[in-house]
Amino acid sequence: MEGVEEIFKRLDTNGDGKIRVSELGELMNALSSFTSREELKRMMEEIDTDGDGFVDLKEVSDFLHGLDDVELRDTFKMFDVDNNGLISPKELQLMLEQKGQKFSIKECKQMIQEVDLDGDGSLNFNEFKKMMTNGKGSTSA
Repeated sequence: MEGVEEIFKRLDTNGDGKIRVSELGELMNALSSFTSREELKRMMEEIDTDGDGFVDLKEVSDFLHGLDDVELRDTFKMFDVDNNGLISPKELQLMLEQKGQKFSIKECKQMIQEVDLDGDGSLNFNEFKKMMTNGKGSTSA
């Protein structure tokens, strides 16, 4: 299961396949830095393409796919705690925990393994981009 999908499913507490604005805030905080309530409302309007007041996995995936490389690189740098150009399972776990998401090392390894093209057990930027865009991203720099 892709990393975004795993986080999405954890936030979809009632299992209806949709998240509310408050849950969107938790998702964005898990994936990047704190997002204000006003920004969340704006994002909800932008992401909620069918206008039903909820965001489903496809809408989140489409939104993340549309993020440009600068935004993704900033997020990558935040996760790359030791600044070595790679995100280890421990770094992924640490950042997700700081954002209120509880994942085991095993779960983090599985998320990484899903998109770890070179098999080194860590994520480089291109692999991270693929994970963040739910597998739709390019693997070129």
